[in-house]
Amino acid sequence: MIYETGADYLAASHKRVLLFGMSGLGKTYLSNMLRDTPACDGGGWFHYSVDYRIGTRYMGEYIADNFKREAMKVPLLRELLLTDSVYIASNITFDNLAPLSTYLGKPGNPAKGGLPFAEYMLRQDQHRRAEISAMLDTGHFRARAEEIYGYQHFVCDTSGSICEVVDPADPADPVMTHLSDTTLLIWIKGSDAHTAELVRRFDRAPKPMYYQPAFLHAMWEEYRTTYGRTEETCDPDHFVRWTYARALAHRQPRYGAMAAWGVTVTADEVAQVKTPADFDTLIAAAIDSRAD
Repeated sequence: MIYETGADYLAASHKRVLLFGMSGLGKTYLSNMLRDTPACDGGGWFHYSVDYRIGTRYMGEYIADNFKREAMKVPLLRELLLTDSVYIASNITFDNLAPLSTYLGKPGNPAKGGLPFAEYMLRQDQHRRAEISAMLDTGHFRARAEEIYGYQHFVCDTSGSICEVVDPADPADPVMTHLSDTTLLIWIKGSDAHTAELVRRFDRAPKPMYYQPAFLHAMWEEYRTTYGRTEETCDPDHFVRWTYARALAHRQPRYGAMAAWGVTVTADEVAQVKTPADFDTLIAAAIDSRAD
């Protein structure tokens, strides 16, 4: 790790951390809190959002082309597009990643907004490649944040699917090696109660996610066998709801393996963090706890 002890971390003039874990446990909360703290109050944190980077740099063209594909079905918009009279683009922000989620989509009945499974898997693969590229940009943005903008500290806010695109058991994994050389990896670990709450939230508003291809193929076959559905009769929202809880169970040991490259804090501990000083105290304790 780039900090051997908690004292090393606290004394560092340039703190560099990366947050990972299930979506909804506090990664973005902590990143926003650190970013919004004035430099005079111990702040000066640059917030690198991997999801934002994916949606703008690496999948922005796919997303915009999908909008244009739909617009071309409307005669008025078709004419305007063909004459370069209108401009169509997504408006992704740190707080609104809906264009990316909408593009990823869900497989199943087209009458309910579903995609053909082959197209769905194509978009999943595009996301996999985009996420790997965005993670490998971490070092570039860390240096850029300091050299161009003068930020003192750096926090990388990762996607919940990071565990699907790395092999933490491989000491030479290029993404894990790059991240651990650049930042302190911090796993925000949830409890069974947190998992249940995440499932409840997802059930209320299901959204597209990225999954490993082998896992996704297995879920697709099991779901259609269990419910007697064809690709055309599969309810897209029901499928992603059914898959989500299984995905959390699938991801938990992968997050745990990633934690061996860094430190672990709990979601309950994160919920108590209100200031950068609270955050620093928590991380220093986690480093020392790991050493024990």
